[in-house]
Amino acid sequence: MNYNFHTHTFRCNHATGTEREYIDAAINIGIKDLGFSEHIPFIFPGGKENSYRVPMVEVNDYINTINNLKVEYKDKINIHLGFEMEYYPEHFEQMVENARSWGAEFLILGQHSVGSEPDFFFWSTEETENVEYLKGYVERVVSAIKSGVITYVAHPDMFNFVGDIDIYNEEMRKILKAAEECRVPLEINFLGIRDNRNYPTEKFWKLAQDFDISVVFGLDAHDVDGAQDTQSMPRALEICNKYNLKVLDKLQLIKP
Repeated sequence: MNYNFHTHTFRCNHATGTEREYIDAAINIGIKDLGFSEHIPFIFPGGKENSYRVPMVEVNDYINTINNLKVEYKDKINIHLGFEMEYYPEHFEQMVENARSWGAEFLILGQHSVGSEPDFFFWSTEETENVEYLKGYVERVVSAIKSGVITYVAHPDMFNFVGDIDIYNEEMRKILKAAEECRVPLEINFLGIRDNRNYPTEKFWKLAQDFDISVVFGLDAHDVDGAQDTQSMPRALEICNKYNLKVLDKLQLIKP
């Protein structure tokens, strides 16, 4: 594994470790390109900020720290500034514009909820048989893929639908078709593997074998150990080999 573009730090309030610690860990396992993808700061109507995002008052410190470390480590590793974000129709354009103004080199989609913050939203990892929630999740992921500004989709299989498998398959094929048509890679998420979460799920990747899509590996690091997670690789490779999935050796970044 020579790249990882899914990296968080203490700044998102649900992770630990500094940028420097993550960089040193990445170098330790041979990573050549490391992307930081903190949860994008955003002030919602009414002035509310949710606590799992980087606070708006800290965004400049985040940017300056990454840019300074780029220079310091330039002979050892390539460091990239990015953000992880959701697709909320009413806020997406502004979120992307903010990312541009902050000099983001890439954006990854992590659709953690259905509906929009800051009020109602249903977490994608909660078990549900609600077909409308499933369709809402899929609609947002597909819209983000088609936007042309997303480098890849993180944990596309995280929606924890436990209802009719035929309905699940029909909806998830929409994500796979959009990824195929738009040439947007999909991530096998190592945090899901090491935490034994509901993703990666084989029912999704089994469908993926029927589409011409590309796969990336993302450490989804929330601590220094996660930033040097090689133990999850065998499981990720097992899924890829079982379903003949094409893993990218190098990721082409899309600048928003």
